[in-house]
Amino acid sequence: MSNASDSDEILSRLFGSVSRARILDFLLSKSGRAVYQREIMYETGLSLQPTQRELKNLLDLGIIKKRETTEKVYYEIDTLSPFFNPLREIFGSVSKLRRK
Repeated sequence: MSNASDSDEILSRLFGSVSRARILDFLLSKSGRAVYQREIMYETGLSLQPTQRELKNLLDLGIIKKRETTEKVYYEIDTLSPFFNPLREIFGSVSKLRRK
């Protein structure tokens, strides 16, 4: 497997959801930076409901952090999570497949 669609297939099969894989990939690429929900939707091409569902799942698992202001809800990957380094390695490996 060496093209983008093949690597997307690997991630969706590995994580059980295309939405979850896209959100993780995006948040890992923005590591150390909080992004708001609409930006996540825009950058991943997902609609509101799947985005909210997967953000809640990732939050419940302790993979991401959430911060709310009066106007926006921000999310970021939790670099202190025990899952951070393994996820970064997995997505890094798949990213290398995309470049081949």
